[in-house]
Amino acid sequence: MTLRDRAELNGARRVVVKVGSSSISGENAAKIDPIVRALAAAHARGTEVVLVSSGAIATGMPFLALESRPTDLATQQAAAAVGQNVLIYRYQKALREFGIVAGQVLLTAGDFEDPTHRSNARRAMERLLGLRILPIVNENDTVATHEIRFGDNDRLAALVAQLVGADGLVLLSDIDCLYTKPPEEPGAEPIPTVPFAADLGGFEFGSTVVNSVGTGGAATKASAARMAAASGVGTLVTSADLVDDALSGADVGTWFVPDAEAVMLVATGPVHTADKLAG
Repeated sequence: MTLRDRAELNGARRVVVKVGSSSISGENAAKIDPIVRALAAAHARGTEVVLVSSGAIATGMPFLALESRPTDLATQQAAAAVGQNVLIYRYQKALREFGIVAGQVLLTAGDFEDPTHRSNARRAMERLLGLRILPIVNENDTVATHEIRFGDNDRLAALVAQLVGADGLVLLSDIDCLYTKPPEEPGAEPIPTVPFAADLGGFEFGSTVVNSVGTGGAATKASAARMAAASGVGTLVTSADLVDDALSGADVGTWFVPDAEAVMLVATGPVHTADKLAG
């Protein structure tokens, strides 16, 4: 199934959902429960869901008595080692009510560049989905270096969507949709739909930002959404608070229309753009 409109997310065959650190850590840790409920509802409708979740470093910070995100790689790795364990526990605790088992998948940029690693990752996730297990993907922060990091998990989510041949990608943010300029500025207008290959040069998404718990921003989501759309994966950017509406096909967020030619290719057989990107 290929998605040409956000309404088709309801009943999609396979969807990748990405949630950021700020949506599920610190005072927002309780938001894991409603996010999981939305994923479980889609799962019950028969949709295969892959969750790409940031938050390992942010979740581990309190256990290391850190008040802000560490800047040195070794401390980031230590926080991730502690936080990833806690994060998966919290997801599994929330999923237990619905009888869903989570499967942890940790990837590095090198895994997408190496054909054998890429094939192994795809095979593992296909098997997990076939067993009705929810893959929870994150960057393997404990072994990644500054030189080989994805940069943000929005890009990782786009690559995962391509890798598993997803119908749709949902990038969850702190705002309900993308705007023509930062939403707090006068004159900012919501962007409901972005046609494929549309010129976004007139919009002011801003550069990548780093807050106290994670990395990312509107610019990284727009970039990742365009990357996924170019491979035929329709992509929705919206708030984590609207995840149930998003997966139900409601008219929310900013929809990036997929490339029609890529959609045709996907419809006639599996196309793994991640393979092409990795050479």
